[in-house]
Amino acid sequence: MSKTGKQISESGNEILRDLVWDDTKAFLAVARTGTLSAAAYRLSIGVATLSRKIDRLEETLKIPLFIRHQSGYQLTEDGRDLLAKAEALEAAATAFASGAKAQAGISGKLRLATAENLATHLILPALPEFRANYPELHIEILTDVSSVNLHRRDADLAIRMVKPESGNVTLRRLGTLGFGLYASKDYALKRTKWADQENYEQDDFISWCEALSHLVNAKWIERALKGRQPAVLTSSLATQVAATQAGLGLAVLPHFLASDAGLVCVNADIGVEQPIYLVMHSDLAHSPRMRVMADFLADLIIQNRSKLSGPPQQATSS
Repeated sequence: MSKTGKQISESGNEILRDLVWDDTKAFLAVARTGTLSAAAYRLSIGVATLSRKIDRLEETLKIPLFIRHQSGYQLTEDGRDLLAKAEALEAAATAFASGAKAQAGISGKLRLATAENLATHLILPALPEFRANYPELHIEILTDVSSVNLHRRDADLAIRMVKPESGNVTLRRLGTLGFGLYASKDYALKRTKWADQENYEQDDFISWCEALSHLVNAKWIERALKGRQPAVLTSSLATQVAATQAGLGLAVLPHFLASDAGLVCVNADIGVEQPIYLVMHSDLAHSPRMRVMADFLADLIIQNRSKLSGPPQQATSS
């Protein structure tokens, strides 16, 4: 077995989980044209976007696909071995798409239940491109997830941080939502004057109101306070971020949300994290509009796994 065949055999499940079909299309375009600029023109995307797709595919497959020259891109031996397989995938995808289009157009209405922070900061910014591809598909986004029940058909699919234990649902784990302890820049600077910055006895904390005190981040703060009361209680992540930016204390926040808000990570490894699941009602899982929406959400979260699970290095304060 060739090196390429052996690698794919050993990590096939992982590759299938992480593979983004658009990256395979990018590989074929570069292989056929020989340059990033020509391939980007053929795919109607930017050169930088195309380069990221090629880099991501090589990282997923864990093999180099091209030798980069000033004059263009040349397939490696591994890349040549995969070319026919990629073309077979392309033919299968084209046949699948044609068959699906003949059976039913991608149109109608979909209701997606998800956390407000994921909807606002991750899904909605990426939605215009998806809507451009499926203009007849109309999406309703429900962020009050505590009252949404897929079994009652309140929503068609959901992004959840708690694994459903029962019901007629199909689920797929997509990644991890990581949390850290965050402060404003001014508050973090004030903490540098303290001898023991890992001791939180002098810190004020921003936590959750009583109705949400069961959350894992609220439980962590309760342990850190050791009987003291939080300075501020809120009922949403948006208000917690605002309170932290105002310098009212420390808060346990999702890494991606806090870093986007310009907050400083005081402790990146507090042992608080949540799995991210894509959940669909099983009866609807194979409908064309459900599949395209599910694939969009899965690709989006997979592409942002690092950002969702941990903080950027420059955000961490010693």
